[in-house]
Amino acid sequence: MECEGVVSGVRMGESSEEVHVLAVDDSLVDRKVIERLLKILACKVTAVDSGVRALEYLGLDQSDAFVEGLKVDLIITDYCMPGMTGYDLLKKIKESSTFREIPVVIMSSENILPRIDRCLEEGAEDFIVKPVKLSDVKRLKDYGVGGRINKRKLPDTTELDLSSSPPSDSSSSPSISPSSPPVIDSPIQRLKMTTTALD
Repeated sequence: MECEGVVSGVRMGESSEEVHVLAVDDSLVDRKVIERLLKILACKVTAVDSGVRALEYLGLDQSDAFVEGLKVDLIITDYCMPGMTGYDLLKKIKESSTFREIPVVIMSSENILPRIDRCLEEGAEDFIVKPVKLSDVKRLKDYGVGGRINKRKLPDTTELDLSSSPPSDSSSSPSISPSSPPVIDSPIQRLKMTTTALD
């Protein structure tokens, strides 16, 4: 592939279930962090430095030179990039008949709720607040392996069946009450819960 931008590929393991991730970030440091974290999980990573380069790689630029046999399981992109934002890239991917089903995850160092909502409404699978951690990347790999997993819904942990447990002396052991907060597994859910609690 001939382009003037930065494109790097890291190949790990030759498994048939290998997840191929297209990582898009204008920051070299952030690209390297994502590559290393994904390498820990034995993913194949193609890293590019802009939304335009991502479109070129996917064959969605003006040349429409689709690469036969190209398999991308997940796209993770920074939101704030010069030229084309991650939001613009998300829209282009979701408009494509070839790639619209690929999960797209947006990351940003700014935790702005309207931005997060806008990306999720446009079809982003998740929104990660930087710095990206290994736990974030582990969650991402599930998108690529198991197809689309809806992480936007809160797990239903509020209805606990306490009727089958024997009565206990409250002074001897802690008990779970129906008013215990639900387990939150996404930064978006934590943010929304925090914002709601402050209102």
